[in-house]
Amino acid sequence: MILTDYLRSERDITWDYAKQCGVNHGVIRLPESKEFDICDRSHWEKVCAGFRDFGIKPVVIEPMPNALHDHIKAGDEKRDESIEKVIRMMSLMNEFDIRTICFNFMAHVGWCRTNHAIRERGGALVTGFDIDEYKADEKSITEAELWSNYGYFIKAVIPYAEKYGIRLALHPDDPPIPELGNVSRIMISHDNIKKAIQMGNSEFLGVTMCQACYQMMGENLYKVIPELSKKIFFVHFRNATGNKFHFHETFHDNGDIKMGEMIALYKNCGIDVPVRVDHVPTMAGETENSGYTAVGRLYAIGYLKGLLEGTYQ
Repeated sequence: MILTDYLRSERDITWDYAKQCGVNHGVIRLPESKEFDICDRSHWEKVCAGFRDFGIKPVVIEPMPNALHDHIKAGDEKRDESIEKVIRMMSLMNEFDIRTICFNFMAHVGWCRTNHAIRERGGALVTGFDIDEYKADEKSITEAELWSNYGYFIKAVIPYAEKYGIRLALHPDDPPIPELGNVSRIMISHDNIKKAIQMGNSEFLGVTMCQACYQMMGENLYKVIPELSKKIFFVHFRNATGNKFHFHETFHDNGDIKMGEMIALYKNCGIDVPVRVDHVPTMAGETENSGYTAVGRLYAIGYLKGLLEGTYQ
């Protein structure tokens, strides 16, 4: 598998930590400032050159830029304009040899947590979700609308994904529950994910295997991963404990998923794709608790790297 880390396009300390940990490939988040034009090749060149010059090759775009994707998921008046920009983005990904984009179909509410200060091992802080603590707003969208919007999007972009050789890796909903307030969710089960993939009917439409999301769905990872093996384009290496309505993140070696067995399963299934650690604890001395802090990633990357080297070599 290809060891990666999640890196923002403006250099920060996570770049240094990743490189010092032996990471040579990046899952990159494109700039979200008004100055960055998603359709301008020179803007992409600047971003990609920054990573290349640092010794990191971008291999995955994550997320699909929210300024576009939010309109696509909601199916609003800017949907077609946004889809055209996504198609242009795929042509530029092809030019810069970035072959995978991680996208989701969570409209209005993205990945959601209700608590950002749950104490884990040694007092490290992690995030969690409790349906009883969720406060809904007035936004709404139905299941039927979501499926319709998803189908419209996939029909529009698949021909270009095939033309440019870009893999679309669908991430499940997080948390994978049927609704948050009046906002429906559809990528909440293995069956629904299979339906979504079959709707595209393309070798370039597959999944991001976010292990903890599938675990929270109540799915059996030992069955789901082999079944999806040819469609797994990207792996989020994350652990958690609980169920879809009440759960929290953990250290990667301290949750409900046996992570060493997962790496062995990927190998046995012939899965050789980019993988990154996800939702790490906030360690002593850090203040922000978003799941993406710097120091917690050092432990997580080292743990993942050890499992990879012990399994794949």
